[in-house]
Amino acid sequence: MPHTFEDLVRLEQAAQAAHQQYAAPGVDDPDTARRAWIDAAAAFQAAVTAHAAADDKLSRVEVEMAVKKAVRHPETDD
Repeated sequence: MPHTFEDLVRLEQAAQAAHQQYAAPGVDDPDTARRAWIDAAAAFQAAVTAHAAADDKLSRVEVEMAVKKAVRHPETDD
């Protein structure tokens, strides 16, 4: 498989971090920050597509949603 689930999580985390930098007040170079965000999001989407194509069990949407859930709502050990 081209990317592991953990790889996809890291790519989504990078895309979210890039978005936060772009959206931050007073960003020094918004065009560069926007480009970094778009590039990170595109890398994530390409990896999700490749992962789903290599996995006969999950659709692309199912892969993307599982990754986004893991990033946005991580389980905590209490």
